[in-house]
Amino acid sequence: MASGKSGQRIEPSFGGDDDGDELRVDASDRVTSGGRRPKRTGSAQGGSKRETTARRPGRSGGGRRGSGGGFFGLARRLAYWCIVLGIWGAIGVGGLVLYYGARMPSATSWSIPDRPPNVKILAVNGEIIANRGATGGEALALEDMSPYIPQAVIAIEDRRFYSHFGVDPLGLARAMLTNLMSGRMVQGGSTLTQQLAKNLFLSPERTLERKVQEVLLAFWLEQKYTKDQILAMYLNRVFFGSNAYGVEAASRRYFNKSARDVNLGEAAVLAGLLKAPSRLSPARDPQAAEERAQVVLGAMREEGFITDAEITTAMSQTPTRAKSFWSGAEHYVADMVMDQLPGMIGEVRQDLIIDTTIDLSLEKKAEEVLAETLEAEGGKLNASQAALVSIDGTGAIRALVGGRDYAESQFDRASKAKRQPGSAFKPFVYAAALEIGRTPMSIRNDAPVRIGNWTPENYDQKYRGEVTLADALANSLNTIAAQLVMEVGPQNVVKLAHRLGIDSEMQANASIALGTSEVTLVELTSSYAPFMNGGFKATPHVIRRIATADGTVLYENTYDNPPRVLDPAIVSEMNRMMVQVLTNGTGKKARLPDWEAAGKTGTTQSFRDALFVGYTSNLTTGVWFGNDDGKSMKKVTGGGLPAKAWHDFMVAAHEGLSPSPLFGTTGVQPVFDEGGMAAAGEVPADEFATGSPEAFPEPPAPVDGTAAVEQIRPVEQTGGPIPPAGVGETTGATRRTTLFDLLTGG
Repeated sequence: MASGKSGQRIEPSFGGDDDGDELRVDASDRVTSGGRRPKRTGSAQGGSKRETTARRPGRSGGGRRGSGGGFFGLARRLAYWCIVLGIWGAIGVGGLVLYYGARMPSATSWSIPDRPPNVKILAVNGEIIANRGATGGEALALEDMSPYIPQAVIAIEDRRFYSHFGVDPLGLARAMLTNLMSGRMVQGGSTLTQQLAKNLFLSPERTLERKVQEVLLAFWLEQKYTKDQILAMYLNRVFFGSNAYGVEAASRRYFNKSARDVNLGEAAVLAGLLKAPSRLSPARDPQAAEERAQVVLGAMREEGFITDAEITTAMSQTPTRAKSFWSGAEHYVADMVMDQLPGMIGEVRQDLIIDTTIDLSLEKKAEEVLAETLEAEGGKLNASQAALVSIDGTGAIRALVGGRDYAESQFDRASKAKRQPGSAFKPFVYAAALEIGRTPMSIRNDAPVRIGNWTPENYDQKYRGEVTLADALANSLNTIAAQLVMEVGPQNVVKLAHRLGIDSEMQANASIALGTSEVTLVELTSSYAPFMNGGFKATPHVIRRIATADGTVLYENTYDNPPRVLDPAIVSEMNRMMVQVLTNGTGKKARLPDWEAAGKTGTTQSFRDALFVGYTSNLTTGVWFGNDDGKSMKKVTGGGLPAKAWHDFMVAAHEGLSPSPLFGTTGVQPVFDEGGMAAAGEVPADEFATGSPEAFPEPPAPVDGTAAVEQIRPVEQTGGPIPPAGVGETTGATRRTTLFDLLTGG
């Protein structure tokens, strides 16, 4: 007998069987609140217990041990430990989340980082020339994209995008199973939201901390933004290879079209790139890109986005091929815009829209003309490069081609390369002479002349005797240009050239008559524009307006009120002279049907460079041919390839326009001067007579890789008198003997 607490007595009942005695406490033996046992019925306690035990053999010790075995017992144990492990796993995961989450900044400070600014560059008619910036394209609203693009991306990257909460457990499980079965990483379990979180906030390293943070950020994105907003952010920022971030940049990079206009097959190619942008790029491996696109199309069909008929149509399209770099001459313009932008508005901090002066139809025609000319004749004449710039009377650049092929070379030979213009510089010499009283009908003697240690010769090494200035310019006579420089003074020629628009530094020496100072094609061409527009400066410019994406104007050019740089009478006389260059001079190949045109040829020493700059009342255009390494061409002059290319471009540029004459060329009678000279001191006559090297130094020596003086040869030191014939001025009017006439034998 044992004593219970509080005086209660518990009398255990013992029963015996073959398995041994067992201590039992039946329900009837439980202590009541009063400490008494309930009254029993039936036989004596011992016998009753044994009977009960005999009737319930399952209660025996051996039977109870057997009930814990078998399948159901194993299942119960397995479920139990799974629950235990699950609880501990959840605790562990929660701890990791709390730990790594605590290492992140407060969620209240989280914000979407600004997308790198994009600069959209537009032609004069609103067409897109190019996008510049870190992304390579502007951001588009989801509704502005081709509907095939989001469908393709969702089908191949995140089928349950619109139903999950930022993390897709089913997708993750499927990816894990697929990877285990294949033995390698073939699928990812990240959702589009997770991918966006990684791209926006995290580094690409694969660590547990980064993955936990990615999940937390995905939850935050899903809570803060709508699904459409998340999808739009993803499509505008994801990398598509070839420096293209976002669907707009990728679409223009691979298909040369906006993402607004992408078709089904192209959308499948773009979506396929997300798996491996470099390896699956259509620029690198078109076949691999096409095969991946077909996988995407199959996924789209499974999701019900497209039909079998649409797949058949898309798969019948040929694989998209793209060049290894941006192609098209308009990218020279885009580069020029980006070079000028910081000087106008400072650092680019937001999306910008740049309105330019470029006419894309003229741009394409200019590129086509140069390419065709080089293809047809460049090889046999050893001319490998060309450039063209065309501007209107205000200085607005309408077309610019900086080289043969932008994809091969991005160096802009129109605005950055400085070369000697040769005889294309002579109009400035003649204009300066007209300003001191000379006229197109003034007479000079085409004969050998010495200036210091330099004697210029004509291209054909012939002398024509007395000629008018108009004839001398038309036939590009070097001796006459040299004489005019001496009459005017080299420094005055330089001043006039600067006044008309040449910004480059020039050497004020005698050889400037033949264009020995280097200039760019853009500044040379723009300096001809005052002859076309009646004497006003035409500052070359390509940017009309700079505005933000919301329309705020940051800059607008002010070239609508240019200063006058030439007297209208001088302009009229120059135009009448330069018309003759095309009608009966060195530029005959540039003559235009119906349109009155004027211009000047230019060729540098050893045929290194050839130029033609000319104009109508509508456009001024300059063309250059040569080689980047300065090698000589095979007798290519300014009246050859450049004049022909100029003609072809200008014919196309004036198609459909009504012809109009040049300024001051109609109803004007020729004027004869009276032999007037420059003001005293402008031309030191004594130094001109003695050939003082200090007053008029020799032309600069040619530098390897650059052009040199046109048609200049060293004077043989024979000791004989030079010039042997008279060099001076005779006119049909009353002749007046001057000091210059006496000194030069006139």
